[in-house]
Amino acid sequence: MRIGILKTGNVNEKLAAEFGEYPDLFAAMLGAVDAELEFFAVDVVGGEMPANATEADGWLVTGSRHGVYDDLPWIEPLKALMRQAVAAKIPVVGVCFGHQILADALGGKAEKSDKGWGLGVHEYEPVARPAWMDDLATGWKGHAVHQDQVTVVPPDARVIARSAFCENAALAYGDLDAPDAISVQPHPEFSAGFVEGLINVRLEGIVPDEIVAAARERLGTEVDNAAWAKVMVRFFREAHARRKAPAAGAA
Repeated sequence: MRIGILKTGNVNEKLAAEFGEYPDLFAAMLGAVDAELEFFAVDVVGGEMPANATEADGWLVTGSRHGVYDDLPWIEPLKALMRQAVAAKIPVVGVCFGHQILADALGGKAEKSDKGWGLGVHEYEPVARPAWMDDLATGWKGHAVHQDQVTVVPPDARVIARSAFCENAALAYGDLDAPDAISVQPHPEFSAGFVEGLINVRLEGIVPDEIVAAARERLGTEVDNAAWAKVMVRFFREAHARRKAPAAGAA
């Protein structure tokens, strides 16, 4: 199965030298669960765009410092690609900005939240418990780094997790038990070291001091990245199998 990673943001060069770019982080995370997955990156933020959603068996949209409301030449083509993929039953996973642009593309809305910055380890509770999310059924922790949030859930989506800070923290599209796309606001690809580096090189002086201090205090808190990796791989594999299965009653 070939997973196309749509790179919508660049990692700070100091962090990239140590941790890699977003496609590297996701390939390592998902590849640790399923070594047979193949990955290729598309530098969307750099001007690349797939000609058709069928170029991959599944798509993953990364995080970004940009907002879905920014006037950038690749935003609308990316939304169109997301709509095409979902319509064709090609599985899509969105993370942070990917979570937001998937919602925006499919009839919802993402915007800068009046709650301000979410930074550090946040706790999330399940709103629904489909079988493919068994590894996260009792709640989970993740690294939050965002101001924007999904504020209007698309008509065909359902909230599957929330937190006190982020009401629409994870979404599933279509049939809850067999979704066409899933997305999550926090970053399961981020390690504590990466978040600490991000604070040091980019966020300190931008995020309010008290939020930064609280985030630093929780850097050692265990998060559920490995469980999210299993959930994403299971989603990709099951959605891909459904798409490839012969239609009921077909000769």
